[in-house]
Amino acid sequence: MRKQLTLTALPGIPDIHEGDEIGVVIAQALATEGYPLQNGDVVVVAQKVISKAEGRKVAIASVKPSPEAMAWARRTGKDPRLVELILRESNRVLRARRGLIITEHRLGFVCANAGIDHSNVCPGNEDNGWVLLLPEDPDRSARRIRGILQSHFGVEIAVLVIDSHGRAWRLGAVGTAIGVAGMRPLTDLRGQRDLYGRTLRTTRVGTADGIAAAAALLMGEGAEGTPVVIVRGASYQPGDGRLQDILRPRELDLFR
Repeated sequence: MRKQLTLTALPGIPDIHEGDEIGVVIAQALATEGYPLQNGDVVVVAQKVISKAEGRKVAIASVKPSPEAMAWARRTGKDPRLVELILRESNRVLRARRGLIITEHRLGFVCANAGIDHSNVCPGNEDNGWVLLLPEDPDRSARRIRGILQSHFGVEIAVLVIDSHGRAWRLGAVGTAIGVAGMRPLTDLRGQRDLYGRTLRTTRVGTADGIAAAAALLMGEGAEGTPVVIVRGASYQPGDGRLQDILRPRELDLFR
């Protein structure tokens, strides 16, 4: 039986500003393209456009660094005002070196600089005067977008909010799900049998992260301007998934 997965980068997404309704923006772009959603589609959205819509843009000049931020800034050589934002967005600092701080983000995952970014924030940001924080609650953002799109198209879909994360043992950033709606982000194969009849005991597939990584290849990391990808034909389990379903419990984490 032939399997097929189709990914389509949605053109026509305008520059997003605070207060824009991302679900409505996506619906309008789909209508313009004549590409209605179908049951089972996964709409993958870059966190950056959601952060812009939700007012997560911060002027560095407005930030007053704390004594703790000043101490980490001296150690890492980073702007103490940026360090202050990193600390505010994090549960704890895990590692630090010159130019880099690795934290456990307040949402529970580990990432560099609490996911705070200078790129593609706004025009005229060559001096890095503005930064963009991750969405306050990416699961909630995904649910809101899903509700708007399902109401508009009359279909059952899933929505992923994604970001680009580095990996501890490999170079290069890959797309990773940080917000989930309408799907179980893990596919549990434990108890099933492999090709030769052996019972699987530990296998759980990172379905949401796999879809996120594929979609990120189309989104790009530079000036592509395609922050929304429609994934058609993906195999996933519908359900009330959330980011916490993906995160390894602390007691099982050998690296923290």
